[in-house]
Amino acid sequence: MKRKNLRMMVMMAFLLLGILTSNNLQAFAEEKEKFVVGMEAGYPPFNWTQTDNSNGAVPIQGSKDFAGGYDIEIAKRVAEDLDRELVIFKTEWDGLAPALTSGKIDAIVAGMSPTAERKQTIDFTDTYYNSHLVMLVKKNGPYDSAKKLTDFDGAKVTGQLNTFHYSVIEQIPGVSQQTAMDNFPAMRVALESGKIDGYVTERPEGVTAEQLNPNFKMIEFKEGDGFETSPEDTSIAIGLRKNDPDTAKINTLLAGISAEERTKIMDTAIAQQPSGETNENWIVKIVRENGRAFLRGAGTTLFISLIGTVVGTILGMAIGIFRTVPTPRQLFAKILHKLLNIIFTVYVEIFRGTPMIVQAMVIYYGSAQAFHIDVNPLIAALFIVSINTGAYMTEIVRGGIFAVDKGQFEAAEAIGMTHGQTMWNVVIPQVFRNTLPAIGNEFVINIKDTSVLNVIAVSELYFQAKTVAGSNFRFFDTFFVACVIYFVMTFTVTRILRWVERRIDGNDSGSHKSYANQMQVTKLERRGE
Repeated sequence: MKRKNLRMMVMMAFLLLGILTSNNLQAFAEEKEKFVVGMEAGYPPFNWTQTDNSNGAVPIQGSKDFAGGYDIEIAKRVAEDLDRELVIFKTEWDGLAPALTSGKIDAIVAGMSPTAERKQTIDFTDTYYNSHLVMLVKKNGPYDSAKKLTDFDGAKVTGQLNTFHYSVIEQIPGVSQQTAMDNFPAMRVALESGKIDGYVTERPEGVTAEQLNPNFKMIEFKEGDGFETSPEDTSIAIGLRKNDPDTAKINTLLAGISAEERTKIMDTAIAQQPSGETNENWIVKIVRENGRAFLRGAGTTLFISLIGTVVGTILGMAIGIFRTVPTPRQLFAKILHKLLNIIFTVYVEIFRGTPMIVQAMVIYYGSAQAFHIDVNPLIAALFIVSINTGAYMTEIVRGGIFAVDKGQFEAAEAIGMTHGQTMWNVVIPQVFRNTLPAIGNEFVINIKDTSVLNVIAVSELYFQAKTVAGSNFRFFDTFFVACVIYFVMTFTVTRILRWVERRIDGNDSGSHKSYANQMQVTKLERRGE
């Protein structure tokens, strides 16, 4: 009877497994190939970020936010025509071309003009929108009534980096051309704060900026009074990899979208873009509408910083200890020891001597382009922060080891301890305690330095703040909220580490109070009673 029941249970288990497997295989077979599109998602009305999927917004990869706008509508049509699932990859403007050439994305649909310089690296489809250049200035400012380029004599003007917007500024007589900026949110901040008098943009973005911020005014020029541009400058096309087999099919689709239909899509995008009107305090509104996004960004920042600091400390401890090992006498061991020392020295010097933002670009995009290694942005961020921290911790640990009194090494040797036993039982406990403030300092630095990881599309706190500011045009209020969150995180981490230090030192250290700030490293000296 028991065997019969057992057989029945086994048969039912196999039947259930077969059903689940068939369902999974069917779902796998039905799953469409992805069409990954790169964009800033911060250039309304072409593209923007929102918190829900209203008005046909599409989810952003690696985020709980959604992207909407004119570019999204065009990308949706292309993906549908190719019978592929649309996926939005959000990154910085300068990261779009590397993401395409390295295979991270399949296309750039981000209001990009097919200039001759860009055509050397990537291919473009036919035009999917045409626009013309305008100037955005402060309302009631010194250039509020400007009508032609000559009216901007002496004005401080800029444009987006690596765009033709910036190159045409030299056409303005007597202009004070400012340094190019990375993105439109940065230029809007500079304009509102008075750092610049205006920036060059395209009409749809100018209309959006004027509608969302009452302090801005768009200056349009009559024919002959404005910028001289070529058709390729003012046209917008989809960027593709060289010799992409889908180019002809996409061009056929774009040819079927009439000028009237494109205008209708743009008008709809302008009407649906995030509103800048409110009757409540802007900080309260920002926190209420984007609180979850800020918390997700803060959580990602803390996660990357914590894991990076822990792994980096372990790596730095291991290398720092190895570099204090006496040179072996055996020839092979001696050569291996010297070779490893050279490798570790090169590693430390490279990662201490180059900015983390450059390391991020090289490792994330370079690994895909040179070695065809597709790494998740979060995994890449953890790796970058860990090895960067490890390079700094290596020298901190080495210095901590040399700070231990030489007599302790001699005493350990006198009682028969090996070098490994001496390090593990005598030196490392002291090094850990002495370097604990430096470890905490690295943790605090990593919390702030993760902001550079937005260049590889990591949705940390700064990335989220910039996204929100790009949608609501309230830069001071948005970054004030981000500033408060950063301070709360670093202050809390500092207090916790100070508490850990006191616990390690014991109750006798309770009378010792250190008022050093986060950037100072204090070595506590205790005398035996």
